[in-house]
Amino acid sequence: MKRTIWPHPADPRAIQILDQRRLPHEVVIADLLSCDDAVRAIRDMAVRGAPLIGATAAYGVWFACLEAQSSPDPAAYFKSALARLRESRPTAVNLFTVIDRQLKALDPVSDFSQKAALALETAAAVVEEDVEICRRIGGHGLELIKTIAGKKQGQSVNILTHCNAGRLACVEWGTATAPIYLAHQEGLPVHVWVDETRPRNQGANLTAWELGEAGIPHTVIVDNAGGHLMQHGKVDMVIVGTDRTTRTGDVANKIGTYLKALAAHDNGVPFYVALPSTTIDWKIRDGFKEIPIEERNPDEVRHAEGWSEGARRSVLLTPATSRACNHGFDVTPARLITGLITERGVCEASEAGLTGLFGDNAHES
Repeated sequence: MKRTIWPHPADPRAIQILDQRRLPHEVVIADLLSCDDAVRAIRDMAVRGAPLIGATAAYGVWFACLEAQSSPDPAAYFKSALARLRESRPTAVNLFTVIDRQLKALDPVSDFSQKAALALETAAAVVEEDVEICRRIGGHGLELIKTIAGKKQGQSVNILTHCNAGRLACVEWGTATAPIYLAHQEGLPVHVWVDETRPRNQGANLTAWELGEAGIPHTVIVDNAGGHLMQHGKVDMVIVGTDRTTRTGDVANKIGTYLKALAAHDNGVPFYVALPSTTIDWKIRDGFKEIPIEERNPDEVRHAEGWSEGARRSVLLTPATSRACNHGFDVTPARLITGLITERGVCEASEAGLTGLFGDNAHES
């Protein structure tokens, strides 16, 4: 399984990424050569998904250390660079926890050449840990799929997912898709309902692309079709990802997730959230009051992008004078979540459930 971020094979001062803005019609590898390149990649969604944002930020800190060495005031430059990194996306908690982890690792040394070496080492560790965490999430989620498959007597397990919480949102495997990949590899019949995920269409563009690359049967649906499919018994379970989860189990994910949870609850469909512990914000309890919800450019709503005559094109959907609102995320309350699939197992969406797996001070371990 290919990774989404990796060291440049020929340039030791560069990092390469898969530019996700160009998928599914073009596969473009982009070079990151500076901290500002990392900032732009995160801000402009060349990379996206909480774990991958964190990994990119980890390398951004490394770039900042390299650049600080040639600055007249290295400490001031470094502080400014990290401030730009922190401002690149507000909702995904991995961005902030990874930067803080880097700062803790760098604190014992003052020389920026030494800091750069430590930052690169830490960034590599962040990447490898994400791969292993997602693999473990996949193993625990696989058991849930197996349970449903055992009741279906050879028929496909129909799984609905929203947005992209696949390998493109992480380094490998993904969170919500990791159990699906493992089920497919074990020969279990699975079929995925892929929400298109307006306005940026991460489901239609990214999830469908990566499932197709893996040979996993899937069908793209409009965002509002999920409830209809559930009413007619065509969804066996929902698995989504998360950009930030409170210690009490509230979940911030791509806009529209809350509506899927409501529909699943009304129709008795199990609704799971797959999350690495790195996306748990142990400092907050109330997702509605404390999780910052990103508002993106309203032109993303007013326009749609697609492929026509060999080129990517944007078209205006709305009247030219109409205003648009573009909240990037919503919060699903813990009461609507059947369970949280983590690298340590499946637990209920509650403080007791999470601390039972990770302990009260898990964020410090």
